Amino acid sequence: QVQLVESGGGTVQVGASLRLSCTASGRTSRLHDMAWFRQRPGSEREFVAVISWSGDNIQYGAFTNGRFTVSRDNSRSTAYLQMDSLEVSDTALYFCAVSDYYSLSSQYYTYRFWGQGTQVTVSS
Repeated sequence: QVQLVESGGGTVQVGASLRLSCTASGRTSRLHDMAWFRQRPGSEREFVAVISWSGDNIQYGAFTNGRFTVSRDNSRSTAYLQMDSLEVSDTALYFCAVSDYYSLSSQYYTYRFWGQGTQVTVSS
């Protein structure tokens, strides 16, 4: 099993930045793609970004528009999501997810392990 814990969420104003972290524990040798999803109130879970184990392959959701950057540090079993120029519409519960094979997928059902989420609230 793999356990994921997200951190770094909070309440910020429009235009601010946040960096989310996702740390894995347990059978981390099984980790491959690490992804971020978010769920806004009343909406379905939405793909944010994914990074392969090597970090060489990355995909972003279209809405990120160059504002978000995903990275990872395998020595710490941690993925990061740097979010800049935050907008009110970025308010959501942000989840980390991990797959145990390479897919670089934007589909939530691809990912086997999930964290509990960290809340990001952006106020105007």
